[in-house]
Amino acid sequence: MSASRDLATLGRHDSWEGVRAVVAGFGVSGFAAADNLLHLGAGVTALDESPGDDERQQKAELLRVLGADIRLGAGQTARLPDDVDVLVTSPGWKPSAPLLAQARERGVPIWGEVELAWRLRDPESAAPWLAITGTNGKTTTVQMLDAILRTAGLRSVAVGNVGLPIVEAVMDPTPYDVFAVELSSFQLHYTDSMAAESAAVLNVAEDHLDWYPSMDEYAADKGRIFERVQRACVYNVADEVTRRLVEDADVEEGARAIGFTLGMPGVGMVGVVEDILVDRAFIEERQTSAAELCTISELASPAPHYVQNALAAAALARAHGVSQQAVRDGLRTFRPDGHRIETVAVQHGITWVDDSKATNPHAALASLQAYRPVVWVAGGLAKGAQFDELVPAVAERLRAVVLIGRDQDVIAGALARHAPDVPVIAMAADETGAAVMEQAVEAAARLAVPGDTVLLAPGCASQDQFRDYKARGDAFAAAVRARTS
Repeated sequence: MSASRDLATLGRHDSWEGVRAVVAGFGVSGFAAADNLLHLGAGVTALDESPGDDERQQKAELLRVLGADIRLGAGQTARLPDDVDVLVTSPGWKPSAPLLAQARERGVPIWGEVELAWRLRDPESAAPWLAITGTNGKTTTVQMLDAILRTAGLRSVAVGNVGLPIVEAVMDPTPYDVFAVELSSFQLHYTDSMAAESAAVLNVAEDHLDWYPSMDEYAADKGRIFERVQRACVYNVADEVTRRLVEDADVEEGARAIGFTLGMPGVGMVGVVEDILVDRAFIEERQTSAAELCTISELASPAPHYVQNALAAAALARAHGVSQQAVRDGLRTFRPDGHRIETVAVQHGITWVDDSKATNPHAALASLQAYRPVVWVAGGLAKGAQFDELVPAVAERLRAVVLIGRDQDVIAGALARHAPDVPVIAMAADETGAAVMEQAVEAAARLAVPGDTVLLAPGCASQDQFRDYKARGDAFAAAVRARTS
């Protein structure tokens, strides 16, 4: 049976028997997609080049028992099976991947897990989506938003690129009131029908140019989050690209553009007056006054990018109808996950800060702008990004720089061009794990003086020397504590 022509009509209450689905990738989202498609009655084949660890093998065996065909290992994704009605791809798979290219050639629909989740919402209790994307700050902002929504007494959950796979969340038999949804550009690339109640683009900066042919195409995928928005498109007043994305979006009648700014907000914005976060968008008297949300001192960090995240989360919550008090209490009590501008130690007047989550130049810039003077620990996998805009912007803040990672020469070149007087120490690029970080911390300690901040804000991905950014941050924190305890 060929079900392609019928896919658009299928939902969670329909039988998917006869639908032949291929799931590309067997990570967290791939497993969730495969598992729920099986539950609906579809025939499922899951393919992945990596055999994975014991946990993945156990998941694969579970789905095999339920009737799925799970093929893990080298060469398994080279060819799309003959009888396929839909291909569900995990985020991060490039459109040029052979499996996806073959699907396009054969006219097979390609969905991401987010697209599948949108189609599987319960029409009788479809919780609205408050969606967030951006080059940086997505996870923190989504978690802030979730905290605010929970404080307001709503059954909320953070999903998508953080927390639960979104397919699992929408299929939960106990309905949620609302979803706080983090979406990467990769996820948005494979999403076609989603219509968020409200959505935000926090910022758009150079990133993932190893995946996208150009910045314009990267930005366009970010902008897909605004399509069909019903209430509010939230944008960054300081980031012209985010405003243009709102202007170009095809939204529902009555949807509003809501800006957030670190300055005095205009009408229809949220912003900062002195040290108070205020709302001039969701109050009746917005033409003449502003409603106080909370003070900067009540937030977990006064860093400018953290305040921007709080404003964006507040705007989405207020668009959903959440009270000022719930916004205030949610922001007051929220604490970000580790490795995000996290103070590890303070000793002899030197502050050691772990911002390993700063995995691109834009994130590193935001982090560096929160401190001065700085001994900057940077480097890793640059993913095609350059540092010629970042370095001049922070040169006068830099006491010194310690470089790690495979692409450290990219940063070294920018420093030589734009900050030639800043001392630079380079670590061996072929070292991995704890060893390289111990050496980097020792080098930073020799360079720092009382009053300095030693800041791990790599501006690069971590997988050349560490498992992920968390492992990199853990290694930094362990080395710092060993030295300062």
